Amino acid sequence: MNGTERMDTVIIGGGQAGLSVGYHLARAGISFVILDASARIGDAWRSRWDSLRLFTPARYDGLDGMRFPAPGGSFPTKDTMGDFLETYAERFRLPVRSGARVESLSRIGDRFLVHAGGATFESDSIVVAMSNYQTPRVPPFASGLDDRIIQLHSSAYKNLSQLRDGAVLIVGAGNSAAEIAIEVARTHTTLMAGKETGHVPFRIETPIARGLLVRIVRFVGHHVLTVRTPIGRKLRPTLLPKASPLIRVKPKDLTAAGIERVGRVAGVRDGRPLLDDGRVLDVANVIWCTGYQPGFSWIDLPVFGEDGDPMHERGIVPSEPGLYFVGLNFLYSMTSDTITGVRRDAARVANHIIAGARRRSNASDQVGSSASRPA
Repeated sequence: MNGTERMDTVIIGGGQAGLSVGYHLARAGISFVILDASARIGDAWRSRWDSLRLFTPARYDGLDGMRFPAPGGSFPTKDTMGDFLETYAERFRLPVRSGARVESLSRIGDRFLVHAGGATFESDSIVVAMSNYQTPRVPPFASGLDDRIIQLHSSAYKNLSQLRDGAVLIVGAGNSAAEIAIEVARTHTTLMAGKETGHVPFRIETPIARGLLVRIVRFVGHHVLTVRTPIGRKLRPTLLPKASPLIRVKPKDLTAAGIERVGRVAGVRDGRPLLDDGRVLDVANVIWCTGYQPGFSWIDLPVFGEDGDPMHERGIVPSEPGLYFVGLNFLYSMTSDTITGVRRDAARVANHIIAGARRRSNASDQVGSSASRPA
């Protein structure tokens, strides 16, 4: 095809998952490109709300080949994380194409075809290096709220300046909801709708937590709760659809901040949020901390189960040889969608790609050698 770029591998997504895979492929001399929709490497982190900090100390936030440039016990900000990813790509000269949103992924013969940002790529392997959390999820009845009510999904919330005077309803009870609610409650009457998700029973900022307890939790999530252990396989279906337990904010912190816990938002009445107990809330702002949908509709390949999730074995898709996923929730372990866990998954997928590229190269050399022999 005219204008088509050909290479061994196309990596879709330039976050920590895609860069981690790219690091290993670059060291092996595999030709590849990383396509990222953002204008700048790390923007997926920079675009989050202003006060966001990571839940893991900096000693666990580095990637293969590069430690995180901060004191080991500190908790990096989201902007610092974004800058780290940008520096990482520059240090290892990873070929990232920014502003290249992928529009479609399909197969042509035994190779893959990717259309992105007006360009076309053909490759032997594809790595979808993206999490399950791509498209903000908001209930359909949200469109029935009064136009005077400010509505934001958590992905669009930055700071308090976006809000009107008046009460704020936070819909959701996970970590994003809790951290945003604590911030909002400083200046606004705040209500929080959603069932409690549990919480980590210690303060992660304390010295004992940074030095010991975080290490224990990381070990359990990284080595115990995996698809290879009986307990991991048993709990995986239960953990996948659930919000994670609260990590930094505790339920008592929400109470101390004066945040009112209310029931489930069931719909809209007269332009205002309606709870499942029939109560109508008079609020000026609603922040939807209601999660995301996978957002893989651009993949035109039969690799999804009835639940809409990709069918894979530790990131490798048996039904479509050459297709891989990295960064998915519980891809291999409970840490697979975190910086801590993505390194291991990325290395395994990269090694699989490298082995395949070497087999193809050896086969090609043998064909060439046979063709050059005299009859």
